[in-house]
Amino acid sequence: MNPLATRRDFLRSTAAAGAGLLLSRSAHAAKNKSVLLFTKSSGFEHAVIKVTDGKPSIVENAVRDMAAKYKFDLTASKDGRIFDSREFHDYAAVVFFTTGVLTEEGTDKNPPMSSNGKQAFLDAVHNGLGFVGIHAATDTFHTPPDPEDLSNRYIAHGEKSDPYIRMIGGEFIIHGQSKDPRLQTTNVIIDDPKFPGLEGVHSPVSLMDEWYSMKDFAPDLHVICTLDTSTMNGNAYKRPPYPVVWARMHGRGKVFYTAIGDRSEIWQNPFHLNLLAGGIRWAIGDAKASVPPNLKTAATGYAEIPPPYPPRAK
Repeated sequence: MNPLATRRDFLRSTAAAGAGLLLSRSAHAAKNKSVLLFTKSSGFEHAVIKVTDGKPSIVENAVRDMAAKYKFDLTASKDGRIFDSREFHDYAAVVFFTTGVLTEEGTDKNPPMSSNGKQAFLDAVHNGLGFVGIHAATDTFHTPPDPEDLSNRYIAHGEKSDPYIRMIGGEFIIHGQSKDPRLQTTNVIIDDPKFPGLEGVHSPVSLMDEWYSMKDFAPDLHVICTLDTSTMNGNAYKRPPYPVVWARMHGRGKVFYTAIGDRSEIWQNPFHLNLLAGGIRWAIGDAKASVPPNLKTAATGYAEIPPPYPPRAK
């Protein structure tokens, strides 16, 4: 055997293997999963998602930091027409911080979803698109009718709830009103310390935020955190502890929701940021979690609806 030929063959095969490795790494780097951050407000527009003088919102900046840290690509939009687009189907997950009936132009005047776009979105989640809802995402697509006196919000609609509510797993009723403080400090009880982002966190966690009181929890919820209502003020919280962070499977789609996120300061809180990042990573398939239904054991009084506030004087 010619030793020079053997050496040439060895060098060629080594170079080819090295080139293949570089191509493999390059292809892997090019395949960062894509996430859509959707922040249209057809109802009330929260300060943390407002774009001012063309600068990204507080929420967008925070999620972009997560994208850089955990290696996923992020697109931010308030344009509901994106759900009718071809590129919508390229996303691994959609993150909602939204309000109101998104098929209507509403408060922020950005283009609404079409009815077909809403259905395409719900179908995509059922077929495997990840979904992450933040704070006001449960104040979106309320089960109709949704009158101004909000009486319909205090009725449990169950399987008659809007399909979006059934997908996300719960519906916002109200938060602190009138003389009761809108922002309250209370304890968040961690029911699943093994969920991504909760590593090393001890329960409970004391947080100040605007706390949503909710209903129509999906029976298959995997409750991650519940709210300790024992020291809270106002009719909205005259109820047993109830879920405020959860996960569930919607068909093949991984659904994560956190009620935390109203205050600008909360977007600098490591507990909130790490938990949200964990939810996004789980939704796109980059983090693992076991999410068996535990609603009836983690929040035994989940179905109790709080007493309504007296009607406002007209």
